[in-house]
Amino acid sequence: MSNDGYLRYAPSVEQMQPNEAETVEKVVASIERTSKINQGIRQQHAKAHGFLRGELTVHGNLPDHLRQGMFEPARSYPIIVRYSTAFGELRSDQVRRPRGMAIKVLGVSGPRALPEDSSTNQDFLLVNHKSYFSDAATYLSLQRSFEWQPLFPDFALKGIGALSRGLVKSPTAKRILANDNPFLMTAKVLGDLGNNILGETFWSQAALRFGDYVARISAIPISESLVRLSGQPCHDDDDGLLKSVVEYFSKNAAEYELRAQLCTDLKHTPIEDASVDWPEDISPPQPLARITIPPQQADTQARRKYADDVLSFSPWRCLADHRPLGSLMRLRKEAYKTSSALRHHDDKKSMVEPRNISEFPD
Repeated sequence: MSNDGYLRYAPSVEQMQPNEAETVEKVVASIERTSKINQGIRQQHAKAHGFLRGELTVHGNLPDHLRQGMFEPARSYPIIVRYSTAFGELRSDQVRRPRGMAIKVLGVSGPRALPEDSSTNQDFLLVNHKSYFSDAATYLSLQRSFEWQPLFPDFALKGIGALSRGLVKSPTAKRILANDNPFLMTAKVLGDLGNNILGETFWSQAALRFGDYVARISAIPISESLVRLSGQPCHDDDDGLLKSVVEYFSKNAAEYELRAQLCTDLKHTPIEDASVDWPEDISPPQPLARITIPPQQADTQARRKYADDVLSFSPWRCLADHRPLGSLMRLRKEAYKTSSALRHHDDKKSMVEPRNISEFPD
């Protein structure tokens, strides 16, 4: 423990679970099967709702505990942002699903988390749910559900979603959710409210190394035009999310604040259990940087082709100082690797990381 009350990072903060390697193998095998069913599209967040270029500017005069990794120098980085919804199927937006915001920060120098990663990019994958399944073992139940979901028409999934939203609101369900019941955790995922993606706050859900510390990362809308969209429904059209993003950025800029919530102890802010919301009264999110996205065309043919054929995101494309931590993140290392390899093998395209923002099409 450091003098400022935050847990210091050490390899011992992670504890491999019994049979974890076997569980990961089962998840990867399921990914391979679902990739065939879904004809090689993304295993997760297959439906995109806009592709944008912007800038991430690290705040100056950060305290020492926040001047970690890529946030040590007060500088600006070009970024690529992709909005999306979860799961590997191209469903109507009337089927409400978790929203995602993937951020690729270009030109981040330093030792990499994985030796095979030759890029200079830092990816942050954020979702509009604070927490997720606790670990690889509980996630396996959700992954297996992806194999039968294509059998269900949209109206059936809309009904399941409506039941899920009612279920997770009940006091009994909340008590069971606290014990990480896999069925009810799945209901929580399927019971997304279906709000406008641009007004959402996004979280990393699981922990990552934050230099000398451990953190969860979030992106909070701060520009007035975004804040007005917070909590506004957007689920009455098959492609309503894309239309809302395209319309918004045709006239407006967007600003988010990137924040870090630091781990204080393994009981209240656990690393191996991603189902626990880290209490903000114990560890409040602290500002790190500002994300600015200017007005632009959010969905052009060139950008969509680039995103489909070339662009990929992974929580493990990162600095060693921001290495993902915990069972769920260890699972993601193999899951994302397998999914991306299958997708690019099927479309016979090579995975190429952008080295300059000029490679991102207009």
